Amino acid sequence: MTATTALTAQNTLGVVDIHYTPPDFVRKLIDACISDIGVDVVKTGMLASTETIRVVARALQEHHVMVTVVDPVMVSTTGSRLLPTEAIRELREHLLPHTTVLTPNIPEALLLLSDAGLPAHDPRNFEDLIAVAKAVQSLGPRYVLLKGGHLPLAKDGDVAKTPAERVFMVDTLYGDGIVTRIESAYQNSKNTHGTGCSLASAIASNLANGLDIVQAVKRACRYVEAGIKTSTTIGHGSGPINHWHSTFTLPFAPGRFIEYIFERPDVQKPWKEYTEHEFVAGLANGTLPAERFKYYLIQDYLFLVQFARANALAAYKSRAIETIAEGAKMVEHIRHEMDLHIEYCKGFSITKEEMESSEESQACTAYTRYVLDIGQSDDWFALQIALAPCLLGYSIIAKRLYSDPQTKRDGNVYWKWILSYVADDYSEDVRVGSNLIERSAILQSPHRIEELVAIFIRATQLETGFWNMGIGQKQ
Repeated sequence: MTATTALTAQNTLGVVDIHYTPPDFVRKLIDACISDIGVDVVKTGMLASTETIRVVARALQEHHVMVTVVDPVMVSTTGSRLLPTEAIRELREHLLPHTTVLTPNIPEALLLLSDAGLPAHDPRNFEDLIAVAKAVQSLGPRYVLLKGGHLPLAKDGDVAKTPAERVFMVDTLYGDGIVTRIESAYQNSKNTHGTGCSLASAIASNLANGLDIVQAVKRACRYVEAGIKTSTTIGHGSGPINHWHSTFTLPFAPGRFIEYIFERPDVQKPWKEYTEHEFVAGLANGTLPAERFKYYLIQDYLFLVQFARANALAAYKSRAIETIAEGAKMVEHIRHEMDLHIEYCKGFSITKEEMESSEESQACTAYTRYVLDIGQSDDWFALQIALAPCLLGYSIIAKRLYSDPQTKRDGNVYWKWILSYVADDYSEDVRVGSNLIERSAILQSPHRIEELVAIFIRATQLETGFWNMGIGQKQ
């Protein structure tokens, strides 16, 4: 439902004129909507005048609207001023204290800070973005999403000084004392007309659908990112984003399927049990009993044999020569990993012959045969998803332990194991595998996505069973 605060005569080149709706009529529009159907979330955009801001703020309070997303529209994408200077104070004092999520771009954030008499300096890096977001949040809103599209960053994290240095951008969400960094690759596109409005509307829709604030904002950012990426140039200026990309039917933006999986509540619990397992903690602090680790190493070798078979099966099941070649390359990488594994095991007095003559544990058999069964009975992509918890999980675990200052390095016999999974060759395997998954994910149906997520969850649970085996816990 919409209460129109103003009409704009505009195109991709800019705003020609604005026709304001009388504030008392704006109030009637709001009352007509809320009194009849009711609202879960209200999103505000261009409020246009001081009087209208007062009307909107009063209406939200009197109708007891609890959740609001405020896009403090002051300057359009094309650079046109959309809010009079005298209205900024009204917005700051009467609307921001009742705002759930405020979504300023950097110029708007600095205008709000300047109006409040607070320091307002152009950010130079991500730490400055955090400082600006925190300062704006102190003005009253529960959360602030500081949009970073106006400030692309270079590889080193500082503001890019030339177009050639523009590598990525960061949207900075701050609220409840927590900073959330939402990073995306910089897109050299002029089709960004309406991005702010679309982003705030997507956040409001996600909140109305029951997502928490962080997830609502993340998904909205990915929605707009995909809208820019898939846009078609219209007009002679700043064209619109594409609102009709695949996220209309799929719950993730192109290139963000893996991120979507990790953010799902039904995935988070088994994923945490797997990646933060007692076995992993024992590797980090060096307390895992050596005999248990030796047993794990033997079973891991047997697992790698089946893992190679599964990847070979994936290559066989593909009909595209590119993915066949990538599958074959993955098998070769696994063979190389097995050679390194054999050398590593020598340090624990374990020979290749001993490993090959050992009996598979129930956990190893259960996991590997599940993966191979998916490969036999399902399609190529399902097999990739069944393999993903191992491929992605070891990389994520190792990177977390590697960057954690609490992880024991000196005198930790397991430190070398951690290093092996942050090494360039394994990182390349993860990159190749992730790209394969992302390219295929956007071709699936919503129903198929649910089936694939179920496969991912089950494979993750079986990975946890592998860790349980490593600490001697019965299956």
